[in-house]
Amino acid sequence: MLRDQLIDPLFPECPIRNVLSRIGDKWSLLVLMTLEAKTTPVRFKELQRGIPDISEKMLTATLRNLEADGLVLRTAYAEVPPRVEYSLTARSQTLMPLLNNLVNWSLDNFSAILSDRQKFAGKG
Repeated sequence: MLRDQLIDPLFPECPIRNVLSRIGDKWSLLVLMTLEAKTTPVRFKELQRGIPDISEKMLTATLRNLEADGLVLRTAYAEVPPRVEYSLTARSQTLMPLLNNLVNWSLDNFSAILSDRQKFAGKG
């Protein structure tokens, strides 16, 4: 199911809120990163194997949302059996260096963040 318009009713023109609401969910970043890691378009099952804890329903919804935003290209081939492949668009390829920086920052800071969380939890 496609998400309804994720436009903040108080700030409908805010591009940051609207874009981050799409790519900041639980699965979109993982789907984009998995597609980027492949050198050729990816079929649904291969993509699902790359993210083993995502359900088929959630992967379908996430791909539809990313396709609706022009971040994923879905190519259907009129074959028997039907074949559908997914790949990054030119728009998402400009986004990937930024996401890779975020991932690298997360990896570099993860231990310290966990430590700070434990210290903070101990204050309460």
